[in-house]
Amino acid sequence: MSALILCHFALALFAAPLVRWCGTRAFLVLALPPAATAVWAATRWSTTAAGGADTAVRAWLPAYRVDWALRLDALAELMVLLAAGVGTLVLVYCASYFDDRSRHLGRFAGSLLAFAGAMLGLVLADDLILLYIFWELTTVFSYLLIGQTSDHKRNRRSALQALTITTLGGLTMLVGLLTLGHEAGTYRISAILADPPPPSAALSTAIVLILVGALSKSAIWPFSLWLPNAMAAPTPVSAYLHAAAMVKAGVYLIARLAPAFAEVTPWRPLLLVLGSATMLLGGWRALRLNDLKLVLAYGTVSQLGFLTVLAGAGRHDTGLAATAMLLGHALFKAPLFLVTGIIDHATGTRDLRRLSGLGSRLPAVGAVAALAALSMAAVPPLLGFTAKEAAFQSLLDGSTPDRWALAATVVGSALTTAYTLRYLWGAFARKPGAPDTEAHDVSPAFLAPPALLALAGLVLGPGVPWLQGLLGAYAEQFPTPAHPYHLALWHGAGPAFGLSCAAWAGGVLLFLAAGPVARAGQALAWRSADRIFGRSLLALERTALQCTGFVQRGSLSVYLVTTMSVVLAGQVAVLLADEPWTGVPAPRVWDHPAQGAVAVLTCAAALLCLWVRRRMKAVVLAGLTGYGTALLFVAQGAPDLALTQFCVETVSMIVFVLVLRRMPVHFEENYSRRRRVLRMPVALAGGAAVAFVLWIMAGHRRADSAGAAMVEETAHHGLKDVVATILVDLRAWDTMGESAVLAAAAIGVTSLIYLHRRTDGAEQPVLPLPGDHPHAGLRTAWRATRYELAGLPEGDEGAPERTWLAASSTLAPERRSLVLEVVARLIFHPVLVLSVYLLMCAENLPGGGFVAGLTAGVAFITRYLAGGRHELADAMPFKPGLFTGLGLFVSTSVALGGLAEGTVLHGWTWHGHLPVWGDAHLSTAVLFDCGVYLLVLGVVLDIVRALGARIDRQIERAAALRARGEAGPA
Repeated sequence: MSALILCHFALALFAAPLVRWCGTRAFLVLALPPAATAVWAATRWSTTAAGGADTAVRAWLPAYRVDWALRLDALAELMVLLAAGVGTLVLVYCASYFDDRSRHLGRFAGSLLAFAGAMLGLVLADDLILLYIFWELTTVFSYLLIGQTSDHKRNRRSALQALTITTLGGLTMLVGLLTLGHEAGTYRISAILADPPPPSAALSTAIVLILVGALSKSAIWPFSLWLPNAMAAPTPVSAYLHAAAMVKAGVYLIARLAPAFAEVTPWRPLLLVLGSATMLLGGWRALRLNDLKLVLAYGTVSQLGFLTVLAGAGRHDTGLAATAMLLGHALFKAPLFLVTGIIDHATGTRDLRRLSGLGSRLPAVGAVAALAALSMAAVPPLLGFTAKEAAFQSLLDGSTPDRWALAATVVGSALTTAYTLRYLWGAFARKPGAPDTEAHDVSPAFLAPPALLALAGLVLGPGVPWLQGLLGAYAEQFPTPAHPYHLALWHGAGPAFGLSCAAWAGGVLLFLAAGPVARAGQALAWRSADRIFGRSLLALERTALQCTGFVQRGSLSVYLVTTMSVVLAGQVAVLLADEPWTGVPAPRVWDHPAQGAVAVLTCAAALLCLWVRRRMKAVVLAGLTGYGTALLFVAQGAPDLALTQFCVETVSMIVFVLVLRRMPVHFEENYSRRRRVLRMPVALAGGAAVAFVLWIMAGHRRADSAGAAMVEETAHHGLKDVVATILVDLRAWDTMGESAVLAAAAIGVTSLIYLHRRTDGAEQPVLPLPGDHPHAGLRTAWRATRYELAGLPEGDEGAPERTWLAASSTLAPERRSLVLEVVARLIFHPVLVLSVYLLMCAENLPGGGFVAGLTAGVAFITRYLAGGRHELADAMPFKPGLFTGLGLFVSTSVALGGLAEGTVLHGWTWHGHLPVWGDAHLSTAVLFDCGVYLLVLGVVLDIVRALGARIDRQIERAAALRARGEAGPA
């Protein structure tokens, strides 16, 4: 079973190349998996008809009691034969329906086959969570199939509407499934049905939530509006998804759970009332439509209501009738949809007002349509008649609610007869005053799929006793009455047959009174459900926009205050309710007086941040708190953390300074004392709450610390630096994930600044303006414009000035700092060597790829601060993205290289002897750290180029435009 499901998805992946190579003949290849599934299911008929079942179980999520569990019993056998058999014929039909020029045909073929696989998994699933997964897969693939022609607004809207309604129902159902599994103590469906949980409020709630999902999937009122609109999909999709597969999923789930939960309140009232209402509303609506496909669509809604009544009644005889009608509906509704596609293909229209004389023009098509339509109208000796007789008799023998439902189904059957006649008359009759419709010939291969389905309905009418074993095996899950019903073509001229005759007569009268019926329909018509849905979505969107406008005011300080207030209120509520501080040892003030001194200075710097109004002062004070934290790490004996904190704070402060060049000197102008007084308590309370929670968490630690195990594991590998070993070996998964997040964040930040393609290396300096100094072409943000305009000499032109930095000549002399240039020249290479040392010594000494990358980044930042953006370009001629990508590549390659030993990130170490170096070793941890080094270096360079060099260019352009404007009037 698992192999058959996976074959559908595997072949669906190759659908697009198959279609490119073979054209529409690829559909014949894609039909092989469902055909093989149908053959396999047919071979298991005798087992399931005898009450047996085939199972396949594999542990999937044992901690959550979720298994990959599949089960083929009688009901699943019936649904597998329908989903696979009809799916096979629909795929064969597609080979004639489409041509090689159809757009996105490969995507459509893959989605259709994948949907067949999802439907197969849904009906075979014996686990509630597995069933939900396949349930949502059918929703996703149906969305893709309905929106196949995505350039049409109608298709997009219909696909989105179907996705919205069925997904909403699916999520509601998920809550119900989880509640049901919790109440039952297992998620295994067969176990729940064998031993259902006792009635309770939680169980009733779970059943209602599950039924919401089932009703939305099967388009039962009030969720029925999505199905007619889904007719925007190609006809093969309508024939498969909306006649034989997807819409049957809800009915299948009701039938699956009915043996165990039909007595649970409010199962029967809910299903009988909504099913009856849907049957009547859908049938009445079908009488007033002129599109053949829409007539069938609303007829499908009506029939689904009928199936819901039968499956939800929850008795032996209604269960037997439900399965018979389930099969009969697929065998008459799918061929009618396929015939409608043939008519549309042959004539170019589905409007019954424009169609005339097709019965004589396409007699074979008319015969197939008549055979399927008569089965839909329950005319003997077709299967539809046998199933409806069983339905009438089973409801007649039931309780009072069943008989009320019977009255509704008889009226609904009359409506079914009426719209069946309307379909046949509209599609094939010759209408007075209308010319015969031109139509091209239909090939036998095109007509074969609907013909086989219609003939199956004809054969199974008299041969319905062959189905008694399989369908009866499902019905036997209910209590068996004293005189159970048996399927047969003729039970005599009893009450059920009399009700059938009344339905036929009423349907004929309704068809003949088409004019009065249409006028009555217009007079009684309610507001369009589709219009209500559209306006509801519009109102929801407007409400969301108003809420967003009210909450999102564009003030970061307001966002922070709101977030901190909500978090703080929740944390305080939990603390007051649980009182977790009971039994927690009192915290030590310090381990050494030096810690207290550093902590006091750090807190003082943090408090001063509350009072400053200049942005630069706030950045410096915030940086001091970071450096104070690093000193606390040093005093606590954590040099790795201290080194990392120092580097991060240094780079962060430089980035802040670069950003502040483009921001006002002071904070917002209306930063009043009142606002400051209101926000200070929030900030102070937030910090105090975090400290308090950390104290409680540390005091509640009961298990042994993992530090000893980490130290022992590190020593086992012959290493000393525990922190570095944790980052690149013991918890390398975390480091790799954080590296990817860091790269993504850097790309996001720089993308906000680089609105166009990056051209760092190729971009030319700003061109000189008319009347500028001859060297004005080298104008940079670091050069004084007034110096250039003054025309002062820049030095002895006969003896060019030697500079410490390559690009320092681009700076104006009064903007240059000789000390900074000398320092940058002296420390650049030593700092780079230090970064390499920190990278290589990380196994035994403080360091690591992250710290080393930040250290190397500081070296390049120094070059930029000393010489400007041209100096940075000379110092690093490569794009930062090269280092970022190379770092990710190295880390990922090391991680995947571990697969050679069976697991990702498996570590290995090489020990050897080098001629000059001596004894040496190389481990995957070092290689992994090299990737982190390159990644961090690339991120730092990317940020500096974005916030430094890019902003420099913006300042230069602004200065050039101002100079051009000043020169113009002159």
